[in-house]
Amino acid sequence: MKKVAVILAGCGVYDGAEINEAVLTLLHIAKAGASYECFAPDIEQMHTVNHLTGEEMTPNRNVLVEAARIARGEIKALTELNVDEFDALIVPGGFGAAKNLSDFAVKGADAQVQGDVLTTAKAFVDANKAAGYICIAPAMLPLIYGKGVKTTIGSDAETAAAIEQLGGAHQSCAVNDIVVDQQHKVVTTPAYMLAQSILDADAGIEKLVNKVLELA
Repeated sequence: MKKVAVILAGCGVYDGAEINEAVLTLLHIAKAGASYECFAPDIEQMHTVNHLTGEEMTPNRNVLVEAARIARGEIKALTELNVDEFDALIVPGGFGAAKNLSDFAVKGADAQVQGDVLTTAKAFVDANKAAGYICIAPAMLPLIYGKGVKTTIGSDAETAAAIEQLGGAHQSCAVNDIVVDQQHKVVTTPAYMLAQSILDADAGIEKLVNKVLELA
């Protein structure tokens, strides 16, 4: 049975992992006959957002503690992830990927990936293992794989331009489709960068999970 490491960025679209994307990812891994384990960096969030009003809240929250809500408590700190125990890596989106896993939301083309995330993601690259990045998470790929990595966040021109400035080769992609970089064994899909419904998000995520497992 193939085993997938899933990195969560918190809990909630505006400040953490996009919950639908995260759950659909876990569902399709299980439906495909594979297993998964969830991880998150044990760090403070960039900020915590009231998802009813869109306003910032205090006190701020911890990414790992919040991500544990999605994982039903079955989650470990990212520093505990051993790449040798997994066949592939998948990172769902949500603003947390651009706020907590990286600072792309603030820095754009000058972004950096959070230390533990970068170490882990590069370990999968160095081990030549497959990976999938969903929604805004693909913005991190040029910083992980280097220049020329094929990626998509859908069709948002401004975001695509920032990814190109970072060195990525952005390709426009429909919500129900994926972009595959065979050389780097990395798969991306737009999900809620384009999705108007949970069905839209589901179509691309199912394809991504199945392709990642195929490449694994």
